[in-house]
Amino acid sequence: MYAAQPWLAQLSDAQRAPVHPPVTVLHAFRDAARRAPDRTAIAYFDGRLSYREADELSDALAGHLAERGFAHGDRLAVVLQNVPQFVLALLGAWKAGGTVVPVNPMYKDREVAHVLADAEVAALVCADRAWEAYLRDTAVGSPVRIALTTSDFDLQTRNDERVLRGGRLPAPEGTEDLLTVARRGAPAPEDRELGPDDIALISYTSGTSGTPKGAMNTHANIAYNAERQRTGLGLPEGSTYFALAPLFHITGMVCELSACVVGTGTLALAHRFEAGVVLDAFAEHRPAYTVGPSTAFMALAAHPACTPGHFASFRMISSGGAPLPPALVEKFRAGFGPYIRNGYGLTECTAPCASVPPEKEAPVDPVSGTLSVGVPGPDTVVRIVDDQGRDLPFGEYGEIAVRGPMVVPGYWRLPEASAATLPDGELRTGDIGFMDADGWLYVVDRKKDMINASGFKVWPREVEDVLYGHPAVREAAVVGVPDEYRGETVKAYVSLRPGASVAPAELSAYCAERLAAYKYPREVVVLPELPKTTSGKILRRELRSRT
Repeated sequence: MYAAQPWLAQLSDAQRAPVHPPVTVLHAFRDAARRAPDRTAIAYFDGRLSYREADELSDALAGHLAERGFAHGDRLAVVLQNVPQFVLALLGAWKAGGTVVPVNPMYKDREVAHVLADAEVAALVCADRAWEAYLRDTAVGSPVRIALTTSDFDLQTRNDERVLRGGRLPAPEGTEDLLTVARRGAPAPEDRELGPDDIALISYTSGTSGTPKGAMNTHANIAYNAERQRTGLGLPEGSTYFALAPLFHITGMVCELSACVVGTGTLALAHRFEAGVVLDAFAEHRPAYTVGPSTAFMALAAHPACTPGHFASFRMISSGGAPLPPALVEKFRAGFGPYIRNGYGLTECTAPCASVPPEKEAPVDPVSGTLSVGVPGPDTVVRIVDDQGRDLPFGEYGEIAVRGPMVVPGYWRLPEASAATLPDGELRTGDIGFMDADGWLYVVDRKKDMINASGFKVWPREVEDVLYGHPAVREAAVVGVPDEYRGETVKAYVSLRPGASVAPAELSAYCAERLAAYKYPREVVVLPELPKTTSGKILRRELRSRT
């Protein structure tokens, strides 16, 4: 049934054609530096780095790491926002034969300490202010023996705080300045060649169900998905990709950074997400592509300065990492022009394993109101399975399982967790969904988020999608709360669009008109903002803890 890949009919001949990924994304970068050395590789506010400059700086960084004893297979942690130094650190570590451990800069010291110890990190790259604030103490007693710091204000002059601080400050005690090291020009080591099966990244999962685990993304995993992204988008070589998603997240790493390099494009960065700053960057850099969570597009649409002109240059806009309500897609298209194409993936499948093809629009399930996340690619098999791993019929809810060249081989030094989550190399995602007979995939919710109200299953996504249809609602999240009569009942948290006003009882009644009696929220709480991860996912667990 699923092995027949019914979704292939949704793909064009070009999308079904075999791809030939580079050996690694680093190989693609070196090739781009040879073919287009003067093309801008990275744009950061008013700063620019060409492919030649990025190649030379990352060569020297690799040489410095090697001089300091960084060996083939060693791990380098990068704790940075979307700044050019992130890209230089990534390339430098790979040129030194190492594995990169991307770390969310919003992690607290305990979370960072776990990553440094678990991955046995030998080298650390971070912002100077983060080192001074907490990473210095966190690194003490960890395996870290090389520390490089940098300033978010380097490599651009528009927001130059160094003037206010009296010039460039020296690197904090116990560290070396990354750019100073990179500008010394040490030659890159010549004996550190990486292959497809080498581990490119150890990407730590969010840890929503326990201690974060390190997914081992190989160079083959990344190169395949980057090439599929490039060919699937169909953008001309040299196009500008805007990094709306953070680079430390697998979506930003693969769909923005890696796909851009494979396409010899320009990667535009803007430090971190702030709606006004991002809109200014769209106007300045005129990107052709970006991908981000639905919450980012909500924030952009709500900004008073947002106009259709900000999106005029885009050939494609994608969403991933958080549920995309159908109402948002239509409101965005009506207000600003672009159709946001949905996608689906996890850290363990190296970002996307399903997406909406460029010339298609995602169908909406008429029963649940769920927007499809797209269709799998030609080299991928997605199944809907029961608890025993058996195929379920089209249209029936079950766990989404994924097999393909983007699926990781396992978790870092966790053979039992790897065997449980990746039996025989197939990823059991923990997401509940279904597939229709035409191959369109629908993600209903996380398995653990299902609400049991009087014995009836309630999926939060279905209720949230209804709430997004109300003109006053900007963000919505639904959780289950204890109820003496029903066992569990539905509670909703919402934030409102700027200038909007609505009574919680009105929102509850709005849902009651559109949902079965056991599904609509008995209680609605209005908050100024809903808690989110830095990748834009709304944190239901934090809302659940408020009950």
